[in-house]
Amino acid sequence: MSDFKINYFPKTRLATLDICTVGLQKHHISAMIEFDVTDSREKIKQLKRNGNKISFTAWLIKVISNTIKEYETVAGYLQGKRKVITFTDINVSIAVEKEVNGQKVPIPLVIEKANEKSIESITKQINDATAQQLTEKDIVLQSKSSRMERIYYALPGFIRRGFWNYLLKHPQLAHSKMGNVAITSVGMIGRINGWFIPISVHPICFGIGKITKKPVVIDDKIEIREILNMSVLIDHDVVDGGLMARFISKLSDNIENGKEL
Repeated sequence: MSDFKINYFPKTRLATLDICTVGLQKHHISAMIEFDVTDSREKIKQLKRNGNKISFTAWLIKVISNTIKEYETVAGYLQGKRKVITFTDINVSIAVEKEVNGQKVPIPLVIEKANEKSIESITKQINDATAQQLTEKDIVLQSKSSRMERIYYALPGFIRRGFWNYLLKHPQLAHSKMGNVAITSVGMIGRINGWFIPISVHPICFGIGKITKKPVVIDDKIEIREILNMSVLIDHDVVDGGLMARFISKLSDNIENGKEL
């Protein structure tokens, strides 16, 4: 018999499994898009040279949040069969990779009112969360866990998943706990040239892929440009294809023109 070893997942992995199970029940429309971020990245580099402490990811969060603010329905929660609950604040959930008991695991961080924050403050919040020391008992970053959240991992699977279903049926509670927008940038790790389609329980979710150099035709001339791959998931129970297309078109303009920079 071959030798083998057993690796135990951190407790936080249970939440990921539950989200995947519940998220597969959502009726998300998926879109895979390419954005030319050449000019925007150059603007960011120039701002950094001038002493501004900003990151590309923080800028993307700001642009996405402000664009959603113009099309609030895309981040709305369905309540019942005919009601859509939208929120004034755009609260963005991102995953920050942390080391817990020697293993790297994604821990959620909710950036509240991202549409009102500066790129610098979003960058600082992400950096502070990255530097934060964690234990296996911690569930989220920069937020004190409630007693119910602390016993979450001791519950049977059907009860844990029942919690997520309950949360999604109560938009105000969902918005306060996990926000109304999810952004994951797993695709920027490594050298994978393509898209990844995340699974999410949020009304709208963005999968940030890798930036690659590609030949692009501009004014009938071929130029090498920096292209960002991004996937977008939007709840089809809330948003139809027309609104989704208008939102993505506006988002494309804002990202490629370096809005907020």
